[in-house]
Amino acid sequence: MLTGFLRDQCFTTAWFGLMAFVWFGWAQEDPDRRWRIWLGAGSVLGVGFAVAFGVLTAANWDQPSALEGKYAWFGVLVAAEVVAAGAGCLVLARRGASRWMAWWVALVVAAHFLPLALLLEDLGVAVVGVVQLVALGAAARSLRGATTPTSRSAGPIMGATLLLSAAISAVLAAPGL
Repeated sequence: MLTGFLRDQCFTTAWFGLMAFVWFGWAQEDPDRRWRIWLGAGSVLGVGFAVAFGVLTAANWDQPSALEGKYAWFGVLVAAEVVAAGAGCLVLARRGASRWMAWWVALVVAAHFLPLALLLEDLGVAVVGVVQLVALGAAARSLRGATTPTSRSAGPIMGATLLLSAAISAVLAAPGL
């Protein structure tokens, strides 16, 4: 997003597009009827970014990456993210609070963008994480009194921020392609 590494820019755009698709999909677990078409449209746009920038990532694979020499740390970060998300969901399930799983996973994903931004040398990734954390925090207040799955709020928050970030990243990458 705000990186000097074209390959990383393309990959991040593709990944954010794919993850927008995933989050819009999870939001379709129990959506408000008025949101269904928008969630579907967001999913389609996310796949479009994923495919287009996946191809561009492959075409630019010989370009340098901020992760060179840091792949082990990247693996540690992703493993920590998966363990935190899984452990939190296990605790939620055992407490009978499964409806909070989507919100918890979203919180973990958003938080992991902060150290990921350091590894990728990309301030834009940190901005995405901060925006998501603030939005998820604000949504938590209204979710406390609800009985619906938190995917109804967390999915659109994550999907929209990732899709918007993919679009911005695509525009920023265009001059280097």
